[in-house]
Amino acid sequence: MKRAHDMPFGAAVLPGKGARFRLWAPALSQVGLILRSDENVAEIEVAMEKLPDGWFETVAENAKAGTRYGFSVGKGLIVPDPASRFQPDGVHALSEIIDGEAFEWLDENWKGRPWEDTVIYELHVGTFSPEGTYAAAERRLDYLAQLGITAIELMPLSTAPGERNWGYDGVYPFAPTGNYGTPDELKRFIQSAHARGMMVFLDVVYNHFGPEGNYLHKTAPQFFTDRYHTPWGAAIDFDGEASRTVRDFFVHNALFWLEEFNIDGLRFDAVHAIFDGSKPHILTEIADSVRRATPVGRHFHLVLENDKNEARYLNREKDGHPAAYVAQWNDDIHHVLHVIATGETSGYYQHYADDPISGLGRALTEGFVFQGEPLGDGKSRGEASKHLPPSAFVSFLQNHDQIGNRALGERITTLAPPEALRAITAVLLLSPSPPMLFMGEEWGSTTPFLFFCDFSPELAAAVRDGRRREFAHFPAFQDEAAQARIPDPSDPETFERSKLNWESATHDEHRAWLELHTYLLALRRSHIAPHLTKSPPPASQYARGPEGRLDVAWTFGDGSRLSLRANLCAQSVVVSDDLDRTAEAIYSTHESIAAGSLPPWYVAFQLTTG
Repeated sequence: MKRAHDMPFGAAVLPGKGARFRLWAPALSQVGLILRSDENVAEIEVAMEKLPDGWFETVAENAKAGTRYGFSVGKGLIVPDPASRFQPDGVHALSEIIDGEAFEWLDENWKGRPWEDTVIYELHVGTFSPEGTYAAAERRLDYLAQLGITAIELMPLSTAPGERNWGYDGVYPFAPTGNYGTPDELKRFIQSAHARGMMVFLDVVYNHFGPEGNYLHKTAPQFFTDRYHTPWGAAIDFDGEASRTVRDFFVHNALFWLEEFNIDGLRFDAVHAIFDGSKPHILTEIADSVRRATPVGRHFHLVLENDKNEARYLNREKDGHPAAYVAQWNDDIHHVLHVIATGETSGYYQHYADDPISGLGRALTEGFVFQGEPLGDGKSRGEASKHLPPSAFVSFLQNHDQIGNRALGERITTLAPPEALRAITAVLLLSPSPPMLFMGEEWGSTTPFLFFCDFSPELAAAVRDGRRREFAHFPAFQDEAAQARIPDPSDPETFERSKLNWESATHDEHRAWLELHTYLLALRRSHIAPHLTKSPPPASQYARGPEGRLDVAWTFGDGSRLSLRANLCAQSVVVSDDLDRTAEAIYSTHESIAAGSLPPWYVAFQLTTG
């Protein structure tokens, strides 16, 4: 089976012979197409025809898949294609023509999986294995399937500067980075995951371009605007006079991953930094375009990261299906679980420190902890979310941000006592919301995940110094000696230290964590997942008791009821014996407990079938 996405820009192999090239360069009066010969030595230049509205186009009969090309834009500057499908030699080098139909897909019967089946495993391809390649990650797929994972989420693959990067500094959104292999090797990884019943999601960045290797300022400055500002660079102009082409660029990118790579879903990074005052909002337009392009019966899921907690993007239709986006990463539940388990209350954790137990109850039953209430700085956060089902919120204890944005990249494994971590892990994996694990979490990995990049020397120094200044307001890093301990993001050793230590997973203490996660996910699959697809969505409620006491109940559409009884603190608490004796006890952190009290870090789930 062949798969390819047709788009109005970039290079496209023609059915007969040659290739068509199209570039939107409204800032230029003339553009030349540069083609490198088969020997990759000589270069020829072909004048491109200037079309209305800033477009340039030409057909080169001697071009084919594998040919390197770029655009001559004046003053001796040759730039890669902004819509390049592959940058084998990096962000400053020529692009390579890719024939999307050259790969023979064997998963034509794959339709994806319903969202209610979702258990996400987030990974960074470069640090997931010692080799750091798609092929090496593919060899670990059986392990992930046996663990109970149903969806692998890849951190961004957009080609970024240098040999190592988180992916959020990408400048070629259509070109999966060559640091991990070829586009065909990525397709084989996706196809192999499908063969094992696992979906593949991709993290995409539509709020900015990276700081190095972005030549759009030379060819199409209309991509950007100074009316808005992001923390990472120039804001993308989604509502200006020339925004139609800009919007099309990102709409096509979402469709590209669906149609050419058979991806099962996209996670949209930091949409609170996507600014658009027009209607429909670009997020709505993307969701509508994806829905129209998705074949009947094919499951395709769109997930948001949104610091504003704008619940309106998660609204459901009358039949319960998402109107636009299926879910959002729920930072709120992470924050309260982190405060409960570690006791940390600095930084943004301070907003969740007063009563994290009640916050957890609200997160488990209503989604967001903050639904329009003011934070400590007086600014309000969030929108009402109680009307949304638990499936609209992705829950997690760790992810790339919550580990890597710490100065030293520590995992919660090194910050919380084991008994606390065991308790909140059970809450995470057995509650109705789709859970997410960060690579290595399942075996209690202590390997740090540090912020790393590979910029040019001047920019690298600025990033290093800026990161150290960023942490200077924390008590532990106020003096220069302490700041110097913060790893340099551009040091190759920082990247190497972030690679998973798979050998450590064989140690007894780590095997125990792996067994726990595998067992809990098996319980989720057998006892909880079957009830999540029933309509209407679960009705839920919580009751907060003294100390760390919390009771939560979810009643599903088929009449069954899942209940959580917990004591999430380091002290025993007195309780009345009001357990439902007709319910099935599906999990408890303790084999037995004394009557009238709950021991520290106690979690128990019961299920009553309707």
